[in-house]
Amino acid sequence: MKQITFADAEYSNKRKQTRKELFLKEMEQVVPWKGLTGLIEPYYPRGEGGRPSYPLMAMQRVHLLQNWFGYSDPAMEEALYETMILRQFADLDLNRIPDETTILNFRRLLEQHNLAAEILVVINGYLGDRGLSLRQGTIVDATLIHAPSSTKNKDGKRDPAMHQTRKGNQYYFGMKAHIGVDERPGLVHSVVGTPANVADVTQVDKLLHGEESTVSADAGYTGELRP
Repeated sequence: MKQITFADAEYSNKRKQTRKELFLKEMEQVVPWKGLTGLIEPYYPRGEGGRPSYPLMAMQRVHLLQNWFGYSDPAMEEALYETMILRQFADLDLNRIPDETTILNFRRLLEQHNLAAEILVVINGYLGDRGLSLRQGTIVDATLIHAPSSTKNKDGKRDPAMHQTRKGNQYYFGMKAHIGVDERPGLVHSVVGTPANVADVTQVDKLLHGEESTVSADAGYTGELRP
């Protein structure tokens, strides 16, 4: 374990622990970190001949933080600067925080090699074996993952996996994460990534595990979930 600063020590010794801290402490114990590292490591760039890559463990922790708390890429970068408990969980310090492009590239690496779904299988299998995934009901929802509008692929064109959409009076460019969550423990069991302009209601069937007794959603899914 790395040496903590005086500020970290003072923060750790405070009396009250927030719900976020308690959640991250539990995840620290129950997530099969070695299993996840084994899945990703064969595909993770080692940084030969250039700037060293961020540690794989740090990036996979940042990726899970982003999914658990619904951060966009820019918001995840800012949260790591602003929030000590997130930096501690990811084993990062203020001298070297991954920027939004690095966070985006890591997620795209997982998508390119179909690892995002495998990560969920590993985590959910591990939690299910320990009775932490109750699978009684599913909550479905979607969140926008904002990316810089200048994001381009190797051919110099905008990535076709991303698109512009409007939410309220504001336009966003990027992707959308469609998420299925266990109703009681609040654990994610399904995630589907689409361009940002894909309607939430079109992805419902991909977010259900088939063992639900109930399905809950907001008004955007009206009609799809009626019996």
